[in-house]
Amino acid sequence: MNVTIVGGGFGGVKTALELAKNKRNKITLISDKNEFQYYPTLYSSATGHSHRESWTPLGEIFGDHDNINVFIDEIISLSVDTKTVVGKSGQEYPYDRLVVAIGVVTTYFGIEGLESYAYGIKSEVEIRRLKHRLFIDIAEKRELDKNYVVIGAGPTGVELSAALGSYIKRLAKHYGLKRSNVSIKLIEAAPRVLPRSSERTSRQVEKRLRRLGVSVQTGKKVESENATELIVSGKPVASHTVIWTSGVANHPFFGRHPNVFKLAQGGRVVVDEYLRAYDDIYVIGDNAATPYTGLAQTALHDAKFIARNFSRVSDHKKQLKHRAVMPVSAIPVGNNWAVVEWKWIKIYGIAGGFIRKLADLVGYSDLFPLGTSLGAWRAGTVYEHDYFTPTNKAKKKR
Repeated sequence: MNVTIVGGGFGGVKTALELAKNKRNKITLISDKNEFQYYPTLYSSATGHSHRESWTPLGEIFGDHDNINVFIDEIISLSVDTKTVVGKSGQEYPYDRLVVAIGVVTTYFGIEGLESYAYGIKSEVEIRRLKHRLFIDIAEKRELDKNYVVIGAGPTGVELSAALGSYIKRLAKHYGLKRSNVSIKLIEAAPRVLPRSSERTSRQVEKRLRRLGVSVQTGKKVESENATELIVSGKPVASHTVIWTSGVANHPFFGRHPNVFKLAQGGRVVVDEYLRAYDDIYVIGDNAATPYTGLAQTALHDAKFIARNFSRVSDHKKQLKHRAVMPVSAIPVGNNWAVVEWKWIKIYGIAGGFIRKLADLVGYSDLFPLGTSLGAWRAGTVYEHDYFTPTNKAKKKR
């Protein structure tokens, strides 16, 4: 079976690995990046930990699989008549079966100034831009911003705001700044942090954030941003370091092909009980309008399901119907502390932190060879040698 996979994230990579177990399958994987991005640890890499915990070369993942061909390209169009997808490079990629798992994109909901002035941590480019901002202020200007503002109190915003203060204090100490008090503000439009979690969990996490020195402001609407301040519910907040962690939209690729993809409310793709959006075209992970979409564990579950059904078709067996599985939520809130939530189970504190670390090891092992998994997992405990600077050439000031 010839399968073409578009997307080098959790869903795409796992689908390729599962299908590759059958040597009769020939897999083409197309990704716009040459590295896999482990996004649960992006907040950690953004606050000083090793690059290796969040990015792994695709060649390192697929090196032992001779029936997987990887192409670095961005898919821009699709023809169901010729059963091909076309890359930005101009190359055409044929498919017998197509799996699309290209992830979501950032949206600013039309809020004035955010796209121009706000920072992000959803990619290596965004993280480097943020670190460069901190380096310019602390190493060159020798000053801290009046406020460091994180917008969005979902998992990423909570994780980042909990870790950001200690990171900035390390930077200040490294460069000999006398001022060490750091103002971290977490702003959320919903009435509570982690609005998709239980109310009990929201309360516990907010208490933990406040202990870490984070000013939590819920029920607040971000209205605009300029170079020096953010307007929140009509009031200015002085800052030139605003980090946007809220707001994603489905990839625009799907909207460009309305004859192929039907979009649900919210913009994700409508799929049937086999995760099929069109004849021989399957949509999984963040792109599909299924329960628990947007989570890494859901993408992995979808990938295993797709691969299993493709194998059943090859063996002339009846396909199974997709069944959504509620994932375990494990959100770190500062060093060695996390909240773990699954159905009626709720664990907070150091025990939660241990479970989260174990979950990351399992997550790496689900995708990487053993040595790569252990290396990525251990990297989460190590600060990069040059993490204080945007380049290796920068020197510590005395």
